Amino acid sequence: MIKVATKNLGIIGYPIGHTLSPVMQMAAINAANLDYSYIAIPIQKGKLIFAVDGLRALNFRGWNVTIPLKTMITSLLDSLDTDAKMIGAVNTVVNDGGILTGYNTDVIGFVKSLNEVDFMPNDCNAVVLGAGGAARSVIWGLCKRNANHIAVGVRNPEKYKSMIEDFKIFESVEIFHWETEEFKTQMKHADILINTTPLGMTPDIDEMPPVDISLLPEGALVYDLIYSPAKTKFLAKAEELGYPIINGMKMLLHQGMEAFRLFTGIEPDEKVMLKALEDALKYEEGE
Repeated sequence: MIKVATKNLGIIGYPIGHTLSPVMQMAAINAANLDYSYIAIPIQKGKLIFAVDGLRALNFRGWNVTIPLKTMITSLLDSLDTDAKMIGAVNTVVNDGGILTGYNTDVIGFVKSLNEVDFMPNDCNAVVLGAGGAARSVIWGLCKRNANHIAVGVRNPEKYKSMIEDFKIFESVEIFHWETEEFKTQMKHADILINTTPLGMTPDIDEMPPVDISLLPEGALVYDLIYSPAKTKFLAKAEELGYPIINGMKMLLHQGMEAFRLFTGIEPDEKVMLKALEDALKYEEGE
């Protein structure tokens, strides 16, 4: 029951119907017996400045941020943590007495998901498909863990030259058109291939990035940040070729757990949050 003393949390973005954050966060809230609520709030880009003022005025303890607001919101906050500054995007906001601090927990989510499959990014050669906000989180996570080289494959390298400038202190980051011979050479030396594009996401499940997975060395890890469907066409092809695979559910889980810690100061129940996610995804896929 929501009471006067109930602390409010939420997630903002547009469209917002796809988000699993309320399911995951409410499961953790209930498991910890906390007096919090967590709701999805549809906010269009043109209304963001009013939404932030409103959430601050209503004393929301915090909120998560999803597309297309992650970059826009950075200029409306009082401060940003190091990861959010480097990535240029925020997915979690904490309100401390009217002072709003932006965080990006996707980095932690990504690195911890690698830990779960015993992949250590130190000194690895990574290939990243896409150069949007999710890619920036992945690239920064790899840089922080001292990856040896990061090749970014995109359709239009010119469009993303500024991203390379942002990461220029890490000389190991390069960008390529993903259909060139130079990029194919990068694939042949990769320890991990990561898809950060939406190609293959529900409902467009027949799509996949136009790369030849078979170029990868034996044993290379193939990672798709998409978690719906659980096994994209991209991952199914990699598995068919004998490569180990991982989807984006554990990244979603761990970024959500870190957001919960920031909101509440309490360690969430990982098993409860994971089950809530798994059940929600099974329901979405009609299982």
